[in-house]
Amino acid sequence: MARNGTQQRGVFESERRFRLLVEGVVDYAICMLDPNGIVTNWNAGAKRIKGYEAAEVIGRHFGMFYLPEDREAGMPARSLAAARENGKFEAEGWLLRKDGTKFLASDVIDAIYEDGQLVGFAKITRDITERNKAADALKESERHFRLLVNGVTDYALYMLDPNGIVTNWNAGGLRIKGYSPEEIIGQHFSRFYSPADQAAGRPARALQLAVENGRYEEEGWRVRKDGTFFWASVVIDPIRDDDNKLLGFAKITRDISERREAQLNLEKIQRQLAESQKLDALGQLTGGVAHDFNNLLMVITGHVHMLKKIAGNDAKSLRAIQAIETATQRGASLTRQLLTFARRQSVNPQPIDLRDSIHSVREVLDTGLGSAVQLRINLDDGIWPVMVDPAELETALVNLIINARDAMPDGGSVSVRASNVHIDNGTRKGDHVAIEVKDTGVGIPPDIMGKVFDPFFTTKPIGKGTGLGLSQVHGFAHQAGGTVAVASELGKGTTFTVCLPRGQLGIAPAEAETRSIASGTVLLVEDNPDVATASADLLEQLGYSVRWVSDAEAALKELDRDGIDLVFTDIVMPGKTDGLGLARAIKQKHPGVPILLATGYSEAARNAPADFSILRKPFRLHELSRALSELCR
Repeated sequence: MARNGTQQRGVFESERRFRLLVEGVVDYAICMLDPNGIVTNWNAGAKRIKGYEAAEVIGRHFGMFYLPEDREAGMPARSLAAARENGKFEAEGWLLRKDGTKFLASDVIDAIYEDGQLVGFAKITRDITERNKAADALKESERHFRLLVNGVTDYALYMLDPNGIVTNWNAGGLRIKGYSPEEIIGQHFSRFYSPADQAAGRPARALQLAVENGRYEEEGWRVRKDGTFFWASVVIDPIRDDDNKLLGFAKITRDISERREAQLNLEKIQRQLAESQKLDALGQLTGGVAHDFNNLLMVITGHVHMLKKIAGNDAKSLRAIQAIETATQRGASLTRQLLTFARRQSVNPQPIDLRDSIHSVREVLDTGLGSAVQLRINLDDGIWPVMVDPAELETALVNLIINARDAMPDGGSVSVRASNVHIDNGTRKGDHVAIEVKDTGVGIPPDIMGKVFDPFFTTKPIGKGTGLGLSQVHGFAHQAGGTVAVASELGKGTTFTVCLPRGQLGIAPAEAETRSIASGTVLLVEDNPDVATASADLLEQLGYSVRWVSDAEAALKELDRDGIDLVFTDIVMPGKTDGLGLARAIKQKHPGVPILLATGYSEAARNAPADFSILRKPFRLHELSRALSELCR
């Protein structure tokens, strides 16, 4: 009996504590209903959530907590019936508080049985209004995000499943790649790659790197629905759940073709600027060297003729003198090429017919090429005239064709083509004549392509080339107001294209009558004593008397003394007045005195009027004689 009493007290104590627990819960409204739905007890949570005191609600039907329309629809009775039938009823819906306000509730009703008989129901209600507001806010945020993503047109934003299958698609994907959602959802994203990239496994590699590194980024070619290519910026991010399970990938693609083209154009302009600055610096250097070198050659050339007189008929001495003269002419040719590259050569531009010029040098070209190389010339009909120095044009053609021959050690063919073209590339605009020299040789390696026009750069063995041939072509083209470009592919050959501005054929001016001078006194104006001595010797050999002065001021004073039949002056001289300024002063004060200008090179020579004759240094006796004869006719 004592033991049974102890057990009963334990049960009572357990029930007392359970009631205290239930009545103390404030986050849940817990109440008991009898089988008819009458409230039989009420806890603190019910009071807090629904606002009723226990005395106000116990003994009343629980339908009082429902909205009027729900009561009319019989929802309270259906809830109890469902709990009675299924053992439990769960629902979410709107309920009423004592003050008449609504709240969103999560309701659970459990049927309570004792000895197989229904004794009532346990009803637990929780206020989930705030949770629902947060859920609604999240849904609204997600809706806005979907609208945002679907509305973006500059980016293709879409999801992939873990296998790379497209699961959604936005308007940007349609605009950039051309696929509608119906066409692409369910397809593998590898179809955006080129066949070569697909074969190389790049799509799978991109997903693998995204998984391994947490992100994948690249730029590359992608393919649109219509088969065209575009340059894309691609980002792939793996998407994982809270348990770090891979759900798929977020992929963002942007068409940056225009940006890439602009970047490439900028890099091209920067390379052109750097090339131009490099060539200008080299031009200043080579121009200065060539000027000084020409003066040295002039001294040697002038004294060669005196040595010939001294040698008489001594064969050994004459052979030595001839070797000196040949070397001098070789040096003069090199300096001319340097000056052409530097664009400081004194040129005599005139309108010429390219067909005549190219055909006139064909015999020389055929001889220079040899039997293993075939020369083809293709000239379009109606080729426009160009304004160039004929001698420089012929030199450039010879340099290009000889360069082509040397690129074909086992033979091949060289084709020369001329055609009319119109250029409008942003930096140059207008009618031009394009001269194309194409060979079937070994080609130029990409790493030396940017050096081919540099003076003294050559890939030929020592003694086989000076490295100035293509430099001369570059200088000739630019001094004529044109351009030269090179394209090459290893093993297939090289093409040089010279574009020259269109000129106009003019009528050759009638030769003016000038008084002839069989002999007379020449006023030689030269600041270099050695050059002056050599020039004076040549003039004296032609039968002239020579007076030498070293500057323009002295020359004008000498002219005032009279007795001067001709003035022969260098252009580059120290002092305030150079040779061109002196020539203009003489023309004004002594209009009847013929003037011959000489120069190794000079920027000033470009501005010389057409009625001033210019003789290039170094000059030989017959060249000086011809210039003086033409001047005095």
